Amino acid sequence: MLLVDIKDQVALVTLNRPEAMNALSRALRAELHETLKRLDANPAVKVIVLTGAGERAFTAGLDLKELGSDPNGLRAANATEPSENPAWAVIACRKPVIGAINGVAITGGFEVALACDVLIASTHARFADTHARVGITPGWGLSQKLSRLIGPYRAKELSLSGNFLDARTAEAWGLVNRVVAPEDLLPAALQLAADMATIDEDMLITYKAMIDDGYETTLRQGLELEQARSTAHNRHVTPEAVEARRAGIQARGRTQ
Repeated sequence: MLLVDIKDQVALVTLNRPEAMNALSRALRAELHETLKRLDANPAVKVIVLTGAGERAFTAGLDLKELGSDPNGLRAANATEPSENPAWAVIACRKPVIGAINGVAITGGFEVALACDVLIASTHARFADTHARVGITPGWGLSQKLSRLIGPYRAKELSLSGNFLDARTAEAWGLVNRVVAPEDLLPAALQLAADMATIDEDMLITYKAMIDDGYETTLRQGLELEQARSTAHNRHVTPEAVEARRAGIQARGRTQ
């Protein structure tokens, strides 16, 4: 149900249930959690790209067929354990996770997309929050994160209508980083991952955490957090190390 390909310090993780629009069954949620934990601990991996198999869907969210046969199935919508809550499984990963959105990301699938650190979308990508239409409230973070990303007015438009948002509008609203042709989606995501993978792993983890942790606070608290962590980190940086990296940056600038 999950495909993993590791190359040049980048792991491509593919939700592989195309016949079910990559719906997040209990087994797939558990496998995603275990896989991300393993990749997070793997020194051969610096960056992760997460996508869905096929052209129809990134993921359609919880497996409604499975829920229909399980009287306790809806508990998954409010689960907090990463083995049951795939959004938390992504958020718990210390390394950067790039979401390559190849098709629809619906409801729980939308929440998993929002858990990623960067989103690159195919022109075929569409997003929808159908929680209200289904009659359940979100429990994987959508009601809070979406409004912080695109503002409360736009978030309410999406969540209180259940309408689909196309890729170009998502880009204009700041929901995705950029939109590319379907055939360019994985190459673009993997190239960005490769760029990130040239950074030291400790720096990737430290900087990602600084951004995420600061974003959850006020600006003043975030500035204080940055100052404290910067002081702790930079005391170990030597002038020789800075000079060596500066030369590398100059060389990279000449080739871009």
